[in-house]
Amino acid sequence: MAIAPSLDFEKPLVDLQRQIEHLKDIASERQLDVDREIAPLERKLEDLRREIYAGLTPMQRVQVARHPRRPYTLDYISRMLTDFVELKGDRLYRDDPAIVGGWARLNGRPIMVIGQQKGRDTKENLRRNFGMPHPEGYRKALRLMQVAARFHAPIITLIDTPGAYPGLGAEERGQAEAIARNLAEMAAIETVLLAAVIGEGGSGGALAMALGDRVLMLENAVYSVISPEGCAAILWKDASQKERAAEALRLTARDLIQLGVIDEIVPEPAGGAHADPDGAARALADALDRHLRELEHEPAQRLVRRRADKYLKMGQVREA
Repeated sequence: MAIAPSLDFEKPLVDLQRQIEHLKDIASERQLDVDREIAPLERKLEDLRREIYAGLTPMQRVQVARHPRRPYTLDYISRMLTDFVELKGDRLYRDDPAIVGGWARLNGRPIMVIGQQKGRDTKENLRRNFGMPHPEGYRKALRLMQVAARFHAPIITLIDTPGAYPGLGAEERGQAEAIARNLAEMAAIETVLLAAVIGEGGSGGALAMALGDRVLMLENAVYSVISPEGCAAILWKDASQKERAAEALRLTARDLIQLGVIDEIVPEPAGGAHADPDGAARALADALDRHLRELEHEPAQRLVRRRADKYLKMGQVREA
């Protein structure tokens, strides 16, 4: 059995997993029964995995959010939704593969799902621009939201991007305008809007799809105005200060629920979503379904009013 790519702090887990796999290989070759010997090691592996992941630093959570085996939008769609029909194009310029979306069903309920999509290898990453959308991607997302609103269908957005693409072509085609328009339209859209940060939530590129009635965040996801490396380079002129920057940015799910930026933390399986994609998808689907049931019968105008109140209250300063 191949050992998955690991992060630095996962080395004790990898060493123990290799030991277990080695014992299994020997037992298979010699036709030995070693279940009794392996069981304590497997329990130790699970305990060690929980211990390590319970004490991650903010920068380590950034590493987990960027893990190459972490589930992406299409992985969640295939695991927690049915009858997905992808819709493409912004009807103005072209289709942007960095954003995928379309009709699907969550526990039989029709919804519109939209999310950023990264690639698994170099070829796919180039095609999807490393999950960094162009303005036509955000215009496609808005078009799909407007279609959903016409049918009074709930919208679910999955956030996983380092940020909007900052290239010259994107700026020439109105990147800032596309993001700003999405924010304005999402604030006023007359249907249920749920957002979930599943990996990286980077800057305005993430926010352009994350303004919702409820914002969920996976336990090891991150959500910030800038990457720790970028913040360190700007503030201290030294990208090696990324650990310090990650602490200061308060970008983890625990920080953001205390600040009132998100509404719920969705627990991940022990070892992160990349260790058990099916378990992560089940947890996210359950959370989305619960919030959808709470909101689906609310009048549209009340949803819009509450959404506005929610965001107007963010950042208010109260003096004792």
